[in-house]
Amino acid sequence: MIVGKCDHLCAARQVVIAFSAVPRTMVATQPVDFRKGMNDLVALVASALKADPYCGDIFVFRAKRGDRLRCLYWDGSGMILATKWLENGSFTFPPISDGAMSMPAEQFGLLIAGVDWTRIDRKLVKQPTK
Repeated sequence: MIVGKCDHLCAARQVVIAFSAVPRTMVATQPVDFRKGMNDLVALVASALKADPYCGDIFVFRAKRGDRLRCLYWDGSGMILATKWLENGSFTFPPISDGAMSMPAEQFGLLIAGVDWTRIDRKLVKQPTK
């Protein structure tokens, strides 16, 4: 956390910039039955994905229809289950296979927005040597 003074317009106030850890996003690549509730999805994370549902990661599930997804997240005080469906079009999910794939926060934001995240060109930046 960085604490500093503002310019002369707000000298009496302090600015706090907090860099919190971005949770890892895991996308289940197999479609799930959307009649499953929170407890069933928690069990699915533990058994099929071999992950800890209470670790603070975001777990994304897809329906057989490509226009719906569910996100499961433990915030430290309780489990959150969010469902989203698109009125038009469908989400772009990874190919169907067993298990799950990890997704960067930027791609997760595009997925949730209904944008085809596979068409975004990521530019790799060469790390400086000195």
